[in-house]
Amino acid sequence: MLIGPETFRRLVRARELLTGDTRAVLTVREVAKQVRLSRFHFIRQFAALYGTTPHQLRTRARIERAKGRLAAGLSVTEVCFETGFSSLGSFSALFARAVGAPPSRYRRSVQVPASLTRLIIPGCFGLLSQLPSRNSREATRG
Repeated sequence: MLIGPETFRRLVRARELLTGDTRAVLTVREVAKQVRLSRFHFIRQFAALYGTTPHQLRTRARIERAKGRLAAGLSVTEVCFETGFSSLGSFSALFARAVGAPPSRYRRSVQVPASLTRLIIPGCFGLLSQLPSRNSREATRG
C-alpha cells in the first residue's frame, strides 16, 4: 500500500498523539478526526505504516509508562489511574499479559529498596578501592 507524503505526515502526527500524554483519553475516532482521515482509512494506513493498530500502539505506550511509574515506587492503583486505565482489574490483567508479571510483582522486582539507596556509590569510587594503597607501593620499592 503506497502512502503519500501528506498522509505520512498525518500518520506521524497521529502516532505522536497516541504515544504522547498517556493520561489523555483519546479514542481512535478522535485521533483520526484530528489528523483529518476517515476512521477506517486511518486504521488501515496506520497499520500498514507501523505494523500495529493505533489501539495496540496506544496500549503499549500506556504499559511502558506504567512500568516506569511502578519502578519509581508508585502504588499499582496510582499507576492504573495515572496511565488512563479506569479499572484496576483490567489494568492488572493487561499489564500481566504484556509484561509477563502482575504490576505488583513487577514493582517489587525493579524497585530499589530504600535501605540500599544509601549504599550505592559511583563506579569510579569502587574502582579506586581496588588500587593498591600508597604504603604497599612503598614497601615493594624497597
